[in-house]
Amino acid sequence: MVYIVNTSNVQRSDRSLRWLKLPHWNIMGRLSGKVALCTASAQGIGLATVLAFAKEGAKVIATDVNISKLEQEVKDVPGIEAKLLNVADKDQVTALVDQLDRVDILFNCAGMVHNGTIMDCEEADWDQTMNVNLKSMYFLCRAVIPKMVAQGSGSIVNMSSSASNIKGVPMRFAYSVSKAGINGLTKAIAADFITKGVRCNSICPATVETPSLKERINATPDPVKARADFIARQKMGRVGKPEEIAALALYLASDESGYTTGQELVIDGGWSLA
Repeated sequence: MVYIVNTSNVQRSDRSLRWLKLPHWNIMGRLSGKVALCTASAQGIGLATVLAFAKEGAKVIATDVNISKLEQEVKDVPGIEAKLLNVADKDQVTALVDQLDRVDILFNCAGMVHNGTIMDCEEADWDQTMNVNLKSMYFLCRAVIPKMVAQGSGSIVNMSSSASNIKGVPMRFAYSVSKAGINGLTKAIAADFITKGVRCNSICPATVETPSLKERINATPDPVKARADFIARQKMGRVGKPEEIAALALYLASDESGYTTGQELVIDGGWSLA
């Protein structure tokens, strides 16, 4: 059944209308009745994903360390509840998950990029990268899995990268190690809980057009050249879109991917082919 939503008499900001962006508003309910816990939800891939999840009927617990920005982005979107969360704080993670009766979907999206080789990576840089990118997923998965096991079902989707065990990338030492760790964590969880109804997969994109990318480009001596360099390494001649990554996350979160677990799903425009 297809429903067409008439928004002609609805006064909303462009931001709040993102969830109605498709030419035809199809209420398919691919996540109807499911509770999704998502991290890094205030911008980029995280925001695109929580909007996609909500559009498909999920009750979304959207979290971010920047709660004011998150609340502004999702305040007019039905089905999304904004929560403050520092993913690197074990106590905060435990307290939040304890509040939830069930969790059907965990989308681990929080991450950071450290630029440099091993010689540019001080111990503090290493610790911060591992804490934010990898240890946070350990905290969240460990908190959520008991609920999923008790339910007999659940899908964990971890944001990784092609810059990992997939592809060696210059100047991404700590980042690549952390993302390779995410892929290992993903496979281990999938193997351990496959008979308990819990699936776990990772998404491995290349460069995606996000606020984080813009910040890193603008921090270089020559932003125009930096952007051109990012695009030049992509055989498709462009970087990815957050909505493209969100579409894959939606598939992995839904029952449509019920036969998929322990996989590194590469979505990088062919970057890892060479």
